[in-house]
Amino acid sequence: MASACVLCSEPGGRLLWQSAHCRVVRVDEPALPGFCRVIWNHHVAEMTDLDVASRQLLMRVVFAVEAAVRQCFSPDKVNLASFGNVVPHLHWHVIPRWRDDRHFPEPIWGRQQRESTPARAIVEDAALTAIITAELAREENRHEQ
Repeated sequence: MASACVLCSEPGGRLLWQSAHCRVVRVDEPALPGFCRVIWNHHVAEMTDLDVASRQLLMRVVFAVEAAVRQCFSPDKVNLASFGNVVPHLHWHVIPRWRDDRHFPEPIWGRQQRESTPARAIVEDAALTAIITAELAREENRHEQ
């Protein structure tokens, strides 16, 4: 199964940050700038395939990415999703949403609500990576206390 898995053989987006356990990639979706995935590096399908410490680590990364996306893009809402129905490799989607995006209030995979999405501020990968790294350091300091 793992040999045929796209997230085992490919990054899954533009690599922003990685550790021995997981990586953060930016999804190439111009209508949703800041759309990221947090991908567990080893092939597992479900959160409960991880031990408790690994689950906590993964969610700290997800929350740090959410905080960075909020800081960089000021969305109206952030959607967090972990499906794996099509790609059964543990990963979380961190999706900034705006009231005027093409699908809002539907999920981004739902029925389109309008023809286009207004242009959003451009945030370079390096800037987003720096904020993710700072958020992870902040989370690590909170976790140690």
